[in-house]
Amino acid sequence: MAMRLFARAASLVVALALVFGALAQAAEPLAIVTRGGRHAFTIEVARNDADRAQGLMYRRSLAPDRGMLFDFGPRSEPILMWMKNTYVPLDMIFIRPDGTIARVAENAEPLSTRTISSGEPVTAVLEVPGGTAARLGIKPGDKVEHPLFGRR
Repeated sequence: MAMRLFARAASLVVALALVFGALAQAAEPLAIVTRGGRHAFTIEVARNDADRAQGLMYRRSLAPDRGMLFDFGPRSEPILMWMKNTYVPLDMIFIRPDGTIARVAENAEPLSTRTISSGEPVTAVLEVPGGTAARLGIKPGDKVEHPLFGRR
């Protein structure tokens, strides 16, 4: 009996290590260039429908230099986002194919099903902790540096 419990516990530890290891490997650098300078982030990239649907839902915290980039390309189209099942306030940064910021929606309300529009066709949305845009002076027209932009 004790051996079975140990084996199950060991399996769980291995599974968790694989999951968290995969997440750590998925981290990518991204920078936003503003009038105030260059601001570095470590992000996860949601490149498929399943990852975009999950987004940052159910997370209870997000470090100040972390975020998630939602890749909707290669097409550029109006995007609608929401905060369903998302517990932390987020700033949503809507990005054109060339990496310029089209719109910043600040401090989106946690758990809200209200849609937040890009306001124009975009290919990506960057979610960062609420208040980040104001703290760093991120505004429309600023530039996002990531391999996703400029290749399209």
